[in-house]
Amino acid sequence: MAGILTGFGIIGFVILAGWLLARGGVVAQSDRIVLNKVAFFAASPALLFTVLARSDVHVVFTRTLAVHATTVLIVGVLTWGALWLAGGRRKAELLVHTHTAFYSNANNIGLPVAVHVIGDAQYVAPLLFLQLVVIAPLLMAALDVLTSGRRTSAGKLVAGPLRNPIVLGALAGALVAVMGWQVPTPILQPLELLGGAAVPLMLMAFGISLDGQRPLQQGSPRRATVIAATMKSFVMPVVAYLVAHVVFGLDARLTYAAVVLAALPTAQNMYQYALRYHTGEVMARDTILLTTAASLPVTLVVALLLHP
Repeated sequence: MAGILTGFGIIGFVILAGWLLARGGVVAQSDRIVLNKVAFFAASPALLFTVLARSDVHVVFTRTLAVHATTVLIVGVLTWGALWLAGGRRKAELLVHTHTAFYSNANNIGLPVAVHVIGDAQYVAPLLFLQLVVIAPLLMAALDVLTSGRRTSAGKLVAGPLRNPIVLGALAGALVAVMGWQVPTPILQPLELLGGAAVPLMLMAFGISLDGQRPLQQGSPRRATVIAATMKSFVMPVVAYLVAHVVFGLDARLTYAAVVLAALPTAQNMYQYALRYHTGEVMARDTILLTTAASLPVTLVVALLLHP
């Protein structure tokens, strides 16, 4: 219980700091773009490399990974269909909106929740691997194509993610873990220092964006936001339980871990990606805010019902 409150308290404090800086006129709305670029091109790749390089591949490549992948696929298809029926027709926006319904905040909330609520940080490793090594590269490749306005060949489609710093950092870290290599301390420590700035930069940029804004304002994509937030906060934990317990037959502890992680809010990365590609920023911001507010009570209910 304390771990959940601590994780959400840390995030809320940093977001509040960004909002206060904007509210006090210390920074302008345009400054969040600078913070986002630093996080996107430098801090986030360093963070992803260090997290994945130290992960245990025997923990990552388990049936739990299949549970997360199946849950994401089901929720993604349901969300895409609901958004399409609700009028979503712009391909890039529909892609971003759909991802906000299943791309979880597995790092800055997931890690403390895994430690204090589930009991072991490694439970979050399969989800991190899935999102950073599989989902993120595919999303980047698709957004590169959809927002460039140019036709592309299969070769360029494959090579596109390899020019993305976040994808490169994640792939390099996964390679180190799979090969069992040890990163020398003089290399690892600077990357850890740089990577430590990623989450605060993203959260402060998010806080700056909230100045003068309210979720679901008139003119914002309210319907899409409500659909995505509902799918992420309420539908995804239920799907995760059914997939883990009924389909894969995981034991009580692994099922509990899968459902707790499914109840995490939408990742701050989604606002970072939306801002980077100038697609669906308002909806991503509002969905992150709504799912973060809903995640605490949902996680508490999951803990009360399923804790082994």
